[in-house]
Amino acid sequence: MAAAINSVKTSATSAWRVLSTHGGSLYKRVLEKNAEYVVHEPTVEVCQDLAKRLFYTRLASIPNRYNALQKEVEVVRSKWANRAELSVEEVAVAALFAGECYAWFCVGEIVGRGGTLTGYKV
Repeated sequence: MAAAINSVKTSATSAWRVLSTHGGSLYKRVLEKNAEYVVHEPTVEVCQDLAKRLFYTRLASIPNRYNALQKEVEVVRSKWANRAELSVEEVAVAALFAGECYAWFCVGEIVGRGGTLTGYKV
């Protein structure tokens, strides 16, 4: 356990060293590369306008997303109708996916109630 902690500590230290020496130049490069997306007068009104644009753009994309969902559901229905012809690999992937979803649900319930996975509170 101590070796793992020392390994994480060493990795964090080296990452911090790189970030502290090259962080400023990286920040400048990213801003220069994406300068077209920067609003040069970030007033409250401009920010509210951008938020409204994002909201209504997302709202306008709902029909396309719904159509894509309908296509996916149709594929699942056709697979279920022909379930006797499924390969072992497809069944295994579906079982793994279902198990993963169930595990995420259980872990979410445990964490949401304030518990921990190990039983020990920090």
